[in-house]
Amino acid sequence: MKHLLITYHSKEGSTGRMCERVQKGARHPDIDIEVRVRLVGETMAEDMLWADGIIFGTPENFGYMSGAMKDLFDRTFYPLEGQLEGMPIAIFISAGNDGTGALTSIRRIGNGYGFKEVQEPLIAVGELTDEILDDCETLGMYLAAGLEGGIF
Repeated sequence: MKHLLITYHSKEGSTGRMCERVQKGARHPDIDIEVRVRLVGETMAEDMLWADGIIFGTPENFGYMSGAMKDLFDRTFYPLEGQLEGMPIAIFISAGNDGTGALTSIRRIGNGYGFKEVQEPLIAVGELTDEILDDCETLGMYLAAGLEGGIF
């Protein structure tokens, strides 16, 4: 059975609401994979090694990823160096600005891990709409189905 890790940080709740819908999609009844959801502060290198794919969720803070997300990367980069090459990932961001700074920073660090971004990132600017939340569900379903089907 394939494993999907969803790790996220939420301060005000928007990223948490997005994560709820991402995991709903990942746990679609027609998809048979194991899903593990962790706050980034609770995510360990072992969780990332367990995973066959990872979805990262963060708010945009001062035009950057959250400090908690950066801490995850700081804590796990060297212990995991060279072990996650080609790991399929997806990203969702709750942004007050445009989210590009947060996305760029995650991508830059992700290159060092060797992550392979397998779908377009989802950036929600401002208030969450039903359409954005539906897109979150689709993001989770897509990565989960791709893992189960051996596409990624």
